[in-house]
Amino acid sequence: MSQVNLYEAKTQLSRLVDRAAAGEEIVIAKGGRPLARLVPLAVRTRPRELGFLGDEVWVGPDFDAPLPDDLARAFDGKAP
Repeated sequence: MSQVNLYEAKTQLSRLVDRAAAGEEIVIAKGGRPLARLVPLAVRTRPRELGFLGDEVWVGPDFDAPLPDDLARAFDGKAP
C-alpha cells in the first residue's frame, strides 16, 4: 500500500487509477493525514445465480394495492 498526497493524486489521477486497477491499494492523504483509499473494484468470478431464493421469497397478490391512509400519510411526512 502506498500513500500519495492530495496534490499528487489530482495531477496523477489517471496513473493512480491504472495502478489501483492492477491491484495496488493507494491511500490519498492531505497534510500527511490519510483521507481516502483507492482500491480496485471487486471482480465477479462467476455470474449470479438467478432464482436462488425462489422457494423462500414470495410476493403477495396485494403487493401493489394502495396503502392505508394513515400509512400513506406517514410516508408523506404528514403523520400526526
